[in-house]
Amino acid sequence: QVQLVESGGGLVQPGGSLRLSCAASGSIGSFNVMGWYRQVLGKQRELVALMDDNGITNYGDSVKGRFTISRDNAKNTVYLQMNSLKPEDTALYYCKLRKPFTRDEYWGQGTQVTVSS
Repeated sequence: QVQLVESGGGLVQPGGSLRLSCAASGSIGSFNVMGWYRQVLGKQRELVALMDDNGITNYGDSVKGRFTISRDNAKNTVYLQMNSLKPEDTALYYCKLRKPFTRDEYWGQGTQVTVSS
């Protein structure tokens, strides 16, 4: 029904910046929540940032003030601007879309972000 494809991950030095993109396709719907989670092997998946169709956002405590989520509804794309990156930000970043009325949720396959010198 919904497909999500992440891009923009890679290797960056501490203090650097990176911008992730997630393009959605399929039966997306007008009302949804899109955002980003991240996960390190052996640990729980962690909230990074969410944004609903009205632009209301929610950030994980560890990224507040450093990361910014945005949406381009015309392109069905959500972005994550990551600044002041730390080694602790190293993880596999997943894009997520949730339909609140049906409670269906969809996940991308992830894009790797590695922060290291």
